[in-house]
Amino acid sequence: MCSSVESEISRHLKRTQKGSVFFTEDFLRYGTARAVSKALERLVEKQEITRLARGIYSRLVVDPFFGALRPAAEDIAIAIAKRDKARIIPTGAMALNALGLSTQVPMKIVYLTDGSSRIVNVGKRTIKFKKVAAKSLAAKGSISSLVIQALKEIGKGNVIDKEKKMIIEHLLKEDVEKLKHDISLAPEWIRIIMRESLNQV
Repeated sequence: MCSSVESEISRHLKRTQKGSVFFTEDFLRYGTARAVSKALERLVEKQEITRLARGIYSRLVVDPFFGALRPAAEDIAIAIAKRDKARIIPTGAMALNALGLSTQVPMKIVYLTDGSSRIVNVGKRTIKFKKVAAKSLAAKGSISSLVIQALKEIGKGNVIDKEKKMIIEHLLKEDVEKLKHDISLAPEWIRIIMRESLNQV
């Protein structure tokens, strides 16, 4: 039974794009939870797939120079959110890094979510999902939501001219209607900065 499940999963994986993230439950069509888990363990031993975290796997991309490349923690977080049908917004140091306001790659990344609160350890990095009220995830623009979180991390009165200029340049790429909507969700001191981008449209 296990070998049959293993073969089915192996065939399934070979039809998927390398670098994709998989979960144990993705393969339950091929057998019981126990049989699937055993099959995945065997495939890890055969190096057909790599275990990224508990119940999370990937068929790695192999670069000719750098070797096997694991998916970024951010990609794993997006895959988890997609599986759980949850919304997520990057916060803190990750939001700063995503906007180029910091070169530091945070070892612990935090997302606001309307899904379950949890912590996932991926190698040396940690992904934390922090459950919040729906209104905290009401932003419509991907850029403007990052900006709001990044500015909250910097703090009122701490934004320097260089950072402000970079933020406005990012906001100029945001959909105007989404930006107008998201400005209303921000604290007043952040609204002032975000409105400056509207004046340049």
